[in-house]
Amino acid sequence: MSSYLRQKLQFGKSMSSESEDVKEEALNSDNVEEIERSKVGIIRALVQPQDPSAKDVDDLMIRRFLRARDLDVERASTMLLKYLKWRKEFVPNGSISPAEIPNDLAQNKLFMQGYDKTGRPIVVVFAARHKPTTVEEFKRYVTFTLDKICARMPSGHDKFTSIADLQGWGYANSDIRGYLAALSILQDCYPERLGKLFIVHVPYIFMTAWKMVYPFIDKNTKRKIIFVEDKKLQSTLLQEIDESQLPDTFGGKQKLVPIQDCC
Repeated sequence: MSSYLRQKLQFGKSMSSESEDVKEEALNSDNVEEIERSKVGIIRALVQPQDPSAKDVDDLMIRRFLRARDLDVERASTMLLKYLKWRKEFVPNGSISPAEIPNDLAQNKLFMQGYDKTGRPIVVVFAARHKPTTVEEFKRYVTFTLDKICARMPSGHDKFTSIADLQGWGYANSDIRGYLAALSILQDCYPERLGKLFIVHVPYIFMTAWKMVYPFIDKNTKRKIIFVEDKKLQSTLLQEIDESQLPDTFGGKQKLVPIQDCC
């Protein structure tokens, strides 16, 4: 057999294999969709008798809790009930007022602007601007910002992309209790909201704090965290974000807007 014919046959087999993979992926996707839809109904039946406010929770939110617990109905139901209880106790007025978080807002450390290539809103955090306040105020601040971010989600999207800039971070900015509180709120109360987290300009001393926080990060969140080398910073971000949408502080064209000024 000539090398040409051998290559053609191999190419045909490859294309056939790829076609079968695409079909299988589509079938799996449809199957997962059906399984999730069925389990959402089961969760409603389990949760609503215990907390009638669950009737106001939409299916997409329940799906996020379900995915965060690997489609385990019992664990997802428990997680959702804890969230509903937390929300009523921690945010009794339905939202956090800027007047409740004056010290954290004054630090001007979190911004929003632009969308990545998948349509997710971009959030930028300047970690060196963070100075520890009280844990309770910081928890309110985290809730305030996550509510703002979620309100800015375009139709059809439920995740955001974040860039954490650690340039200038030092021990004065280290806040392990605050970091763990923020992580708990993100993972337990806003599951499956984080799409990707790029950590950039990482100083060596940050790794001491990172080692203390890392064990508390769940496996789903760990997969979304990317440490970026300084020399690959712009090229890495441009793979995910168009230059027109990239914040100007990273060489793009978008002016950053403080989170409190986002509508």
